[in-house]
Amino acid sequence: MASEGTEYGGTGDAKTLDPKVAAAIAAAEAAGPQSGQTVRVDSWIWSVRLVKTRSMGATACRGGHVRVNGERVKPAHAVRVGDEVRVRHEGRERIVVVTRLIRKRVGAPVAVQCYVDNSPPPPPREAVAPAGIRDRGAGRPTKRDRREMERLRGLAGPGGGPGPGIGGDLGSGSGRPRP
Repeated sequence: MASEGTEYGGTGDAKTLDPKVAAAIAAAEAAGPQSGQTVRVDSWIWSVRLVKTRSMGATACRGGHVRVNGERVKPAHAVRVGDEVRVRHEGRERIVVVTRLIRKRVGAPVAVQCYVDNSPPPPPREAVAPAGIRDRGAGRPTKRDRREMERLRGLAGPGGGPGPGIGGDLGSGSGRPRP
């Protein structure tokens, strides 16, 4: 736990920082661009820990999952202080406003101070729970159980309905039309 008077202690001035965090911020700013310069969007979203790797950030940009001020951008797009960056990643959209430009990846306490998070809250865990969890010891699922689990997950086959041979013609069973 941080000492009293820091922003993590919850008391005192909100501008006061833990000395370690303040030192990390100073180091990040020293490594960052000079005033008036910009940073690549893929590098910035990686630096502030919105994505795990810079290549994932570049891939997200190329795939159209990153928007700066409402426009889809390429990985080399320049980010400036005050820009709104939207990143769709892992089924969730993060909406952040740039407050500080950094080029190097920094720790989480420092990264949080580089943007203002306007993202909607994540969905509750109950809503994300996977459908079709089987009881322990229930054995291997039957074909019917598997199809039911896929239907609940929304992974129905190409036809969307039952597969071939189910609910079809009850005649010959060969799959060929009768003459």
